[in-house]
Amino acid sequence: MAGVLLAGCAEAPIRPTVPQASRPSPPQESVQAPQHASPQQLHWWARGQDFGLPGKRRTHYHHTHLEGRPVLHARSAASASMWRHPLRLPASQLGRMHFSWMVPKMIAGADLSRREGDDTPVRIVLAFDGDPQRLNAGTRMMFELAETLTGEPPPFATLMYVWAPHAAPLGSVIHAPRSDRVRSVVVESGARRLGQWLRYERDVVADFRAAYGEDPGELIGIAVMTDSDNTGTEAEAFYGPIELWDASRRRLL
Repeated sequence: MAGVLLAGCAEAPIRPTVPQASRPSPPQESVQAPQHASPQQLHWWARGQDFGLPGKRRTHYHHTHLEGRPVLHARSAASASMWRHPLRLPASQLGRMHFSWMVPKMIAGADLSRREGDDTPVRIVLAFDGDPQRLNAGTRMMFELAETLTGEPPPFATLMYVWAPHAAPLGSVIHAPRSDRVRSVVVESGARRLGQWLRYERDVVADFRAAYGEDPGELIGIAVMTDSDNTGTEAEAFYGPIELWDASRRRLL
């Protein structure tokens, strides 16, 4: 998942686009998730790893409890790194994803449409495999550079769910202009719902199709990211468990 941040988050400006025919569904308050998940399944981030970026300070991630619930607490001080977990899930198994977060405040000066403001308190990052020979020469060169800097190849495609600090239409897709292999779906925007626990349910395959215009490959990684490196400020967020289910409501993660 190395190239996710190098190409899409930490260094490049991004611009929102709203596909007309295939816009992702708007964010939803999550319905109750199916039961019978083990404690180990509930908290995949307990087995996660901090992944930093060359030349960037690391965001601090910490497992704790808030209001009686287990959370992953993230604090960023002019930093950018992600907490990630590798996976191997065929796209044919992917169904709905449930996630939740709470953000105390927005980042001063953050604006995902500007390079110098490209920070946000919360990102859910999904990395997908694919055939690199389908990429154009420029993208392959960029991926090779990212692998040189980080020691691992970037994913073929990355889909993120984000809270846009600036006013952005819910369901809009944000492209990273230095890599068309990193695209984000806006599920929250602005400051209206700060300080609240917000829960979402997303159809991962449908969102990927809307963002990329094709079916996803194998899901090879999942991560969260809280960053404030471009604005040089501070950010804080609390992430609840992230769950993946197949079409028959069987727990995958």
